[in-house]
Amino acid sequence: MARLALLIHGMWGTPAVWANWRQFLEGRGWHVEAPALRHHDAPPLEPPAALGTTSLTDYVDDLSATIARLPESPVIIGHSMGGLIALLLCARGLGRAGVLLTPAPPSSVFAVRPSNALAFQRIQMNWGWWRKPHRPTTREALAYSFNTMNAAEATPLCDSFVHESGRALLEIAFPWLDGAKAARLAPGKIAMPLLLVGGERDKLVPPGVVERTARRVGGDFKRYPSQGHWVLGQPGWQDIATDVLAWLEARR
Repeated sequence: MARLALLIHGMWGTPAVWANWRQFLEGRGWHVEAPALRHHDAPPLEPPAALGTTSLTDYVDDLSATIARLPESPVIIGHSMGGLIALLLCARGLGRAGVLLTPAPPSSVFAVRPSNALAFQRIQMNWGWWRKPHRPTTREALAYSFNTMNAAEATPLCDSFVHESGRALLEIAFPWLDGAKAARLAPGKIAMPLLLVGGERDKLVPPGVVERTARRVGGDFKRYPSQGHWVLGQPGWQDIATDVLAWLEARR
C-alpha cells in the first residue's frame, strides 16, 4: 500500500487539527495531504454566508476531485464528520483503505444519544439552524469534544474552531429529514479495508455507534477505554496512531 494519506478534518475543524498526526505520519515516511473542507478556511468568527447550506455531498464531491488530482490512490483518514466523509468516499471506490476515527455514522446507523443531543441542544434551539452556520461555545467544546483533556490545553483548540454547516448537521443528526439522503451509503460492499476507532468516553459519537457502523460496513473495529472524541491530540493519541499505522502496514 502506498504511503500517501489524505486527512479529512471534522465539524468545526481546519487542517490544523491534524498537526500531531501529520508529524507522526511524515516522520515515518508518509506523504500527507490535509485539505480544508469548503468554507472552512475563514476566520473562526466570520463564517461565509454560503456555509450554512453546504451539504455533506459538497464536501464529498470536492474531495473526490482532490483525490483525482493526486499521483496515486491514497489511504483516507477522517475524524468525526470527516470519518463519515471518508466512508462516503470509500463507498465511491476512492482510496486504498479507510481509517475512520470516532466517525459520525451513515444514515443507516441511528446516532442520537442523550450526550450528543445535549451537545447540540443550544444550536438546535435556534430556529432555522439547519440552514445557518453554527459553532460551539468554549464550554460546550470542553464538555463534549475535549472532555478527556486538560482545559488549559484544550481551550486554544476550542478558540481555533470555525463555523460548520447547519445543513451538514441535519444530514448527520436527522437523516430521515434529508430528502437528498446525503449520509446514505449506496448498496453493495465497500471493497477496500476499513478500520473504525471508537473511544469509550466519547460523548459525541459513543463507541457503540461506531461499532454498529463497523458492522454495517464490514470494517475492523477497535475500542479505546480511556479515550474521548479528540483522538487527534488528547493523551494517548500516539498509541492510536501507532495502532493505525500497524494496521495499514499489515495491508501493504
